[in-house]
Amino acid sequence: MIDADITWQQACTALAGGDYETAFGVLSAALDEAAPAAVGKGKGAAVSPVAALICVYLGSLHALYGDAAAEQLEATLAEARGLNPVVSSEPLYLALNAELEARTRGPEAAPPAGAMREAVDPVARFHALCALALAEQPQAALDIHLGAGELPVHLRWRLRSWQADCQEQLGHTADAINLYAEAAHLASGLDRAVMLQEQAALLIQDGQPEEARKVLDGARLLYGSKQAPQVNPANPGQGEDEGLNLATWHYLRAQALLQMDQADAAYEMVREADRLERQYGTPGYVVALLSGQILSHLGQQEKAITAFEAALKLAEDSDLPYANHELGVALLDMDRPVEARDRLEVALNEPDYPYQPEVLADIAECDYRLGRMPEAQLAAEQALAQGAVIPASLVLGSVALDYFQLDEALEHYERVVREAAPDSRDWIIGHQMAADVMAQQGFPDPAAAIAHAQQALILTPESDDWHGTLQDLLARAQTLMGQQDGRMLN
Repeated sequence: MIDADITWQQACTALAGGDYETAFGVLSAALDEAAPAAVGKGKGAAVSPVAALICVYLGSLHALYGDAAAEQLEATLAEARGLNPVVSSEPLYLALNAELEARTRGPEAAPPAGAMREAVDPVARFHALCALALAEQPQAALDIHLGAGELPVHLRWRLRSWQADCQEQLGHTADAINLYAEAAHLASGLDRAVMLQEQAALLIQDGQPEEARKVLDGARLLYGSKQAPQVNPANPGQGEDEGLNLATWHYLRAQALLQMDQADAAYEMVREADRLERQYGTPGYVVALLSGQILSHLGQQEKAITAFEAALKLAEDSDLPYANHELGVALLDMDRPVEARDRLEVALNEPDYPYQPEVLADIAECDYRLGRMPEAQLAAEQALAQGAVIPASLVLGSVALDYFQLDEALEHYERVVREAAPDSRDWIIGHQMAADVMAQQGFPDPAAAIAHAQQALILTPESDDWHGTLQDLLARAQTLMGQQDGRMLN
């Protein structure tokens, strides 16, 4: 006689070793044996509680495949009800049904009831947690008391992954990074590589590219070879998954390298990510967008524009403002302010786009280049008020200079120096322009002018026209400084 719980344990043993095919086979064979012959033949079908419970366990297995198996999960739960209507009151059934609803309805889904969140069965609590996370209720999901050790092995790393996702939704990046690290420790094989890559992605987002690189080094060792594996005819999905995950690895590596100012190496990585995506799937928006960003960093603006246009074609609705913003900035870098402004206006009209202040500052730069000073000043002031301090201040400094309002211009450029990251492009420009404005003022404070000129000179290449200008400013300021001290400086 079939025992549903023993069958589930046998399936979990297979799942612990990553053998999903055997797990499905165990549950399906037990279901065939336990289900009465009349099942599916009308209202007179016999009731089978054991078969119904096995069906629910099969639903738990389908749920691991996410959105791709939503239809299978729905059909399995319906079959379980057909086998025994009473099963629809079981916590595991209810939790799986809540997860299914959250996958299809998102935040509008009814949250799982307290009976599911506090169920004796830890697997039911796990699926209730998944339902809450999918319904964008991360704190409620984290409030479910569930230890990894309570769960079957195949769910332990998944628990930590879901909890990491919830912490990420709440903006708790450090907690999410730690949870992904724990998920990787609990996982094995390709699952471990994926968790390490999730951890690396957050480290990159958190401005820790060196740490991300170390984590990615560990993930790379979990792939079989330096190139993506060939698709196995017996199991084509496995090779495709590994190939696409390896594409993600190269994409993340490219991001980390770009943050580390290694744009040439980053470009090689993103090209490999693109190749792997095309080989094992389809070209992706994020890879095209990153290609454009790297090419912009390398000064290859025409190629960058082509990449951003490709990203625009691949983008989903929620990604469109990002692609339009990047394309607008690239066009601005090519001194095509009219076209740039058109793209930036599209991004600005997306109310949920989080970088609207930066878009306003870029529009202000377009207006400045088009000679529309009042419009440029107004847009830059709005951008400054909304938090885009550095780009807005650069535009306001330029406008003030054109009106020969030197004190105001200096105030804007000194704000850039204070707010920009040391040694960044904006920081250098701030020092260059502050020194230049002080020279136009007649060096009222030669010591400050010397400080600005010296800081800028350190990072200004000799081939740059600014290098000679800064040397001249420095010499004049030093001469004035010496005269004020009653002596001449060498």
